[in-house]
Amino acid sequence: MSYKEIKIFEYMHKYDYENVFICNDNSTGLKAVIVIHDTTLGPAAGGCRMWKYDNELDAIHDAMRLARAMTYKYAAAGRELGGGKMVIIGDPKRDKTEALLRAAGRFIERLGGLYSTGTDVGTDLNDMVNIYKETRYVITLPRSYGGAGDISPATAFGIVESMKIGAKKVFGSESLNGLKVSVQGLGKVGSEVVKLLDKLGAKVIVCDISDEQVNKISKEYDVKVVEPDKIYEENADIFSPNALGGILNFDTLKKLKVKLVAGGANNQLESETVGDELHRKGILYLPDYVVNSGGTVYDTYRLFHNVHNHEFAIEEVGNLIRQNIQKIIEISEENEIPTYLAADRLAEERIKGAAKARGIRIPNERRWYW
Repeated sequence: MSYKEIKIFEYMHKYDYENVFICNDNSTGLKAVIVIHDTTLGPAAGGCRMWKYDNELDAIHDAMRLARAMTYKYAAAGRELGGGKMVIIGDPKRDKTEALLRAAGRFIERLGGLYSTGTDVGTDLNDMVNIYKETRYVITLPRSYGGAGDISPATAFGIVESMKIGAKKVFGSESLNGLKVSVQGLGKVGSEVVKLLDKLGAKVIVCDISDEQVNKISKEYDVKVVEPDKIYEENADIFSPNALGGILNFDTLKKLKVKLVAGGANNQLESETVGDELHRKGILYLPDYVVNSGGTVYDTYRLFHNVHNHEFAIEEVGNLIRQNIQKIIEISEENEIPTYLAADRLAEERIKGAAKARGIRIPNERRWYW
């Protein structure tokens, strides 16, 4: 079903959303949407994405999908936060201005703490500083502003730690030395993944739509470069998608030769039926919102400890992700269900427990898997 075939309120009812805020500012040209999915665990948080969408409904539904993923990500990561997302419609290379970002900050401030933001596709730390000029509700900030700084290394660290747990299950050892890993996307996270894999002795295959990024990585590391549409066909052991979502579909599944999928891209499965098919084919899929939660855990460390300590925060990233990936594999095997369902069960169990403790009634329509 395409976004155009989904009605907003029906979609909200089906997946139990709380709010969708449409934001417009004529003076700056800002057109944005803020989505609050679930605040059972705490106030909503999630990155601010800026992207050139084909139409407004695509932007709204992307924000909704991403907000729901944040609910599950925070729940699985043990954070007292709910899921939210902000999407700004526009070309980040052409339309982004300080005035536009400050306007976005004013809309966030209006919500009074219901939603806090951070970096995402199309935004960076400098953008967060501009938003911060208008609202205190910004999580991802430079260290000079009291934040954790660039969180992409922590995200990449979590991805590789996930790979190790997955490799132990599939190949019998956590060692990635000698394994072939195809990395799709060489942005901040993908580049860091390549760096870590190179240190661990993996044989890395890369692709990106940016020739500049490909050239930079190929000069720094011994990698095999392939065209973006050929990455699925590589005779690799592990596939690590680190670009945009929806790339695991029935067309790409026909081409995949890997035994393990672990990457940082959000919403990798085009549909849940694709997750079912991965399970049927014996490919171990490590759910994206758990695999890529390293940056989130690292970034929010200061919120729960009143200080940011790099060493302790990174240690927490490794411990949480390794434990969660192991739990997901165990739940999947014990209940004979795909790993994406196992991850949802892990997250939903925590949300349900928090709701019960606080006397919050969970609507019957919400989909629980047990």
